Amino acid sequence: MSIEVWLVYFGTVLAFMFPPGASHILMLSNSIGSGFKKSIATACGDLSANFLQMTAASIGLAASLQSSGQIFEIIKWAGVAYLVYSGLKLIFLNQSNLKTSPPRSIRSLYWQGFITSASNPKAIIFFAALFPQFISASEPLLPQFIALSTTYLAIDGLFLCFYGKSAAFFAKKFQSNIGQYFNKISGSLLIAAAIILGFKNIDKD
Repeated sequence: MSIEVWLVYFGTVLAFMFPPGASHILMLSNSIGSGFKKSIATACGDLSANFLQMTAASIGLAASLQSSGQIFEIIKWAGVAYLVYSGLKLIFLNQSNLKTSPPRSIRSLYWQGFITSASNPKAIIFFAALFPQFISASEPLLPQFIALSTTYLAIDGLFLCFYGKSAAFFAKKFQSNIGQYFNKISGSLLIAAAIILGFKNIDKD
């Protein structure tokens, strides 16, 4: 892969990442509710789903999924339902039970990130339609896959960490004023992520 092709790919990924998506909002929510360190599990879930999507794209599975509208819609709306359920659960959590309720597990934060990313139409489109365009059939596949996937995961990880760290900073700074509303804020952000995910359309985004 030439440096020119990689630079074009790098710019494409940056442009793709710049508008906040469902995974970024989810990262905000989990950083506010569970702290930045624990919310890294959410980023890991997101990146794991991305890696599987890139692998599928490399062998043509993502394109098949893109062409199957019904399967795609089921996956997307399952992700939306999961985020709405998680958000409502936080919003309606009895404030008097906050001290006795167990903290959210690393596993649950990981799977939130994984499910949200795996059901995101924007990611499906990128990996099915754009990712293969940067792979040359005349060159060995593995080195190209490693270069493209590493670049994407690194940029995505930095964006997620930026959102998470920013949210944790402001949550800590204003904890004395809005501490009792953290769960409601986190839940509202989860529902916002669900709305963003729901409005994503595989034919338009």
